[in-house]
Amino acid sequence: MENILLHQENHIAVLTINRPGFKNALDRKTYDEFALAIETVKSNTRTRVLVITGVDNSFCSGIDLSYAKALTELSQIEFMTMMKKVQATFAFENLSIPVIAAVNGYALGNGCDIALAADFIFSAQSAVFSMAYTNVGMIPDLGGTFRLTRLVGPSIAKELILTGDRFTAQRGLEIGMINRVLPDADLMGSVMGFSEKLAKRAPIAMAMAKKSINNSLASDLTTTLDFEAYNQSLCIKSADSSEAVAAMMEKRLPVFSGR
Repeated sequence: MENILLHQENHIAVLTINRPGFKNALDRKTYDEFALAIETVKSNTRTRVLVITGVDNSFCSGIDLSYAKALTELSQIEFMTMMKKVQATFAFENLSIPVIAAVNGYALGNGCDIALAADFIFSAQSAVFSMAYTNVGMIPDLGGTFRLTRLVGPSIAKELILTGDRFTAQRGLEIGMINRVLPDADLMGSVMGFSEKLAKRAPIAMAMAKKSINNSLASDLTTTLDFEAYNQSLCIKSADSSEAVAAMMEKRLPVFSGR
């Protein structure tokens, strides 16, 4: 891969969008490589956390406009078929591991959507966000209308999506979209420290907790309680649960295997 870099640091996978000079705008090759990288992460049983970031002091400036222009040549059916594949790539809710967006610069359009799809957004102070779609006659197409609305409420989501205005990391923090805003020089250190903390937790419990939280967004309390009970039944029978109990009794740190 060329436009997407993927490397492993112990149990942490770091995916870096790599189109310097283009502010990491997404073209066909980059979308394809992103999909391949996600499949690689899924197949690596050592990976317990995924971090997504970008090179060149930019997270992702959205779709490459020359590629967007080429998409207008597709029929409606062809476009929708293509979009379903792209949307599946960025459905990070379907990953069993936590996903952290380390936003180090522009996060515009598809770039903002990618950050919203992560479980956590850690942002540099200088980062700039925008749901910029209406500026080019489009709407969010990677799940932004769903995810942003659930994070900030419909009124603010409409403001950000309909205007396409840019906003600061501090504004994103204030409206509940961003988890942490950090000095630019501290961003990746903080992200990796948080990732290491997550990587030390029991993988099965992490996966079941993430599933339960995501499921609760579309369920009532009764259904959620049933789902929690089922997921807990998987956790309590795991080797990791037995290891955690033994470690507490022996006054030592647990070593989780993911089984």
